[in-house]
Amino acid sequence: MGKILLTGGAGFIGSSVTDALLARGDEVTVVDNFNDFYDPAIKRRNAAGIAAAGARVVEGDIRDGELIAKLFDEGDFDGVIHLAAMAGVRPSLLDPMHYEDVNMRGTLNLLGQLQQRPGIRFVFASSSSVYGGNEKVPFSEADEIHHPVSPYAATKRAGELMCYTFHHLYGIPTTCLRFFTVYGPRQRPEMAIHKFTKAVLEGSPIPFFGDGTTRRDYTYIDDIVDGVVKSLDHCAGYEVYNLGESDTTSLSELVEMIGEVCGREPILDRQPMQPGDVVITYADISKAKQKIGYAPKTLIREGLERFHAWYQDQGVQA
Repeated sequence: MGKILLTGGAGFIGSSVTDALLARGDEVTVVDNFNDFYDPAIKRRNAAGIAAAGARVVEGDIRDGELIAKLFDEGDFDGVIHLAAMAGVRPSLLDPMHYEDVNMRGTLNLLGQLQQRPGIRFVFASSSSVYGGNEKVPFSEADEIHHPVSPYAATKRAGELMCYTFHHLYGIPTTCLRFFTVYGPRQRPEMAIHKFTKAVLEGSPIPFFGDGTTRRDYTYIDDIVDGVVKSLDHCAGYEVYNLGESDTTSLSELVEMIGEVCGREPILDRQPMQPGDVVITYADISKAKQKIGYAPKTLIREGLERFHAWYQDQGVQA
């Protein structure tokens, strides 16, 4: 049983990881600022659930150095899972300064505390967006990634570099995880599968960017949670892992499947490709399989069916 600090623990991925840690007996302290990037009531529902299951939930901002120092002083943590961030490619184009402030200053606050306690394992949530417009597929952790195409991607790559720097200087055991298009129950409402499912069920048009040939490596939340927990347990040295399904689905295929799962015909609102979007994301997961035993199991159709069932259960709250 370990003592874990988890930032962003009231969010989609964070609350799901917290559930898994609590279920195996870890003590979990969650810090989340419940910002209004999407409806804070959704995160407060998640937080109520994990608190009822035994997590300590602290409302606060990772940029608050005094708060972070206090949590470390009190917590006697064995590991830190850093998921808190401003997320999303398109919104980052509108407010790059805020993305840099939260994603970099917040990460540096944590690294500053770990510098003083270099035995604590550190897992940093990065993103497949760091691969930019990479045309070589599938994407490998060994690829050169010097050309991010959004401020969000740039902050995540910068976070990886800063993690390496602090590992090099202070010996902090560090693992960076590049998540590939995570979906499933509790998914943020502005993300494609949530937004598309809602639109299809309501008979509203789906915003359909480009010609439908863009492809994503959609990764079900349970598989991501398994990868995060295994990364924490195997955290040593400095490592970077892709966490994806090692499969791709086109936008047209995704919308067609969502329509089939919902039993309705999707209505498309065709729009041009958006700045910052990439043509494909596709994970080479051989390194994570070999080194931490990562083994995703959920095919996209099954994952969409589970998400649809969850969405229907949520009713108007979703």
